[in-house]
Amino acid sequence: MTWEWKRGIRSYLHPMLFAFLYKLLQVTGLDTPYIMIKAPRLMQSIFSAIGDLYLYKLSDALYGGNVATWSLFCQMANWFIFFCLNRTFSNCLETVLTIMGLYYWPCIRDSSIDYPVNRKWGLVIAALACAIRPTSAVIWLYVGMLELFLTPNKVKFIILEVIPIGSLVLGFTCLLDRLMYGSWVIVPLNFLKFNFLSSGGDYYGTHPWHWYFTQGFLVMLFTFTPFSIAGIIKSKNQKLSALILWVLAIYSILGHKEFRFVLPVLPIALIFSGYAFAQMEVSGSSSSSSVTKKKQVPRQNHTKWSPKLRLSFFFLLATNIPMALYMSLFHQRGTEDAMNYLSDEAYKGRVKSILFLMPCHSTPYYSTLHRNIPMQFLDCTPSAEKGELDESDQFLVNPLGFASELARNWSEPPSHIVLFASEETKLRDFMIQHSFKEVRRFFHAHFKVDRDLQSSVVVYVVNHAFP
Repeated sequence: MTWEWKRGIRSYLHPMLFAFLYKLLQVTGLDTPYIMIKAPRLMQSIFSAIGDLYLYKLSDALYGGNVATWSLFCQMANWFIFFCLNRTFSNCLETVLTIMGLYYWPCIRDSSIDYPVNRKWGLVIAALACAIRPTSAVIWLYVGMLELFLTPNKVKFIILEVIPIGSLVLGFTCLLDRLMYGSWVIVPLNFLKFNFLSSGGDYYGTHPWHWYFTQGFLVMLFTFTPFSIAGIIKSKNQKLSALILWVLAIYSILGHKEFRFVLPVLPIALIFSGYAFAQMEVSGSSSSSSVTKKKQVPRQNHTKWSPKLRLSFFFLLATNIPMALYMSLFHQRGTEDAMNYLSDEAYKGRVKSILFLMPCHSTPYYSTLHRNIPMQFLDCTPSAEKGELDESDQFLVNPLGFASELARNWSEPPSHIVLFASEETKLRDFMIQHSFKEVRRFFHAHFKVDRDLQSSVVVYVVNHAFP
């Protein structure tokens, strides 16, 4: 288990979904290494598909079918959605729940016969999103305050809806965490204290305050950026555009920043891209209809696309598809390839124990290996003393010294050692001295990301591990 569980800043609600899946695979006898690797991703892809459906429904309810179709295209074509949304991050499920929740809130859109609003459902989904990832409260605080401002019956909203629904969901997650932790743990409170009150996330690196505005979110939007900006201006939807701005601004206050933190508002920005495309389609046709109201949006099925629309369409595909494929199939794939190889070797009985001399959590670990084999990775628990290096940093500063100290405590050396090529060059003498030889090398990355270039992942095996 990672250090977050020792600090009580993770709820068991999200892993419980995959625990049920693993149990189902075990009961049905399908828990082979290959299926165990693929099943969680397939499960998340089902969640992602539900998110796509609700993005279409929300766009249709706001602007009509033509905008909804273009919004779905933008969601499907965006490289970062393709790259990230099917991963088993809690942020990915949070994103799906955010789109679902927004669809039901009266303050976000008007109700209709086809798309009725349901504030209670919206509250349930919002509470679940916060239970899975407490920082989702940043989004729902904005939506809740907007609803409180607009609703005529404020007392009913707070007393009969927010408090009962919030208490039920919080109570359920607290009971679940009490059962799993073995003691009462209030995860949202611990999460708030660590990430917001003590800036614990800064331990893993910081970015300047403007990073989301000048780099992070723009990289996620990529070539959709001008279309999203055009859609924000033309749609005049101040509620949703202000929600994007609010989330980026709040997360900009924190020192530690990551792309996935603002993933929940990326689909909203892509709805605005869809609006811009629908506007281009309408303006390029003989119809003078507006796209601002649902009943005024004709489908342009038989209208020839204007050169501007055609150029924009193929420009987005030409820029996003290569990016999506490269980032998903090639970039930083070495750690997965190495674990797939070790999983096959373990299945054949050729692995006794594994030492990962690389930054913590670089590999998918047991979720790929699926064998009860001793493994060790370098710890990266945030230190209570400022400036004190964790094991990952100690190794990166002095690979040979750290590995030598580790070897002194071996009663028996591991059968396999896995490390990046950037550190391997500094440990070749150590490997020879302890009878390790290179057995496989896997491509990992073409360019540096946040550390020295980790061009490949190298697997070493001890010579006398097997007869």
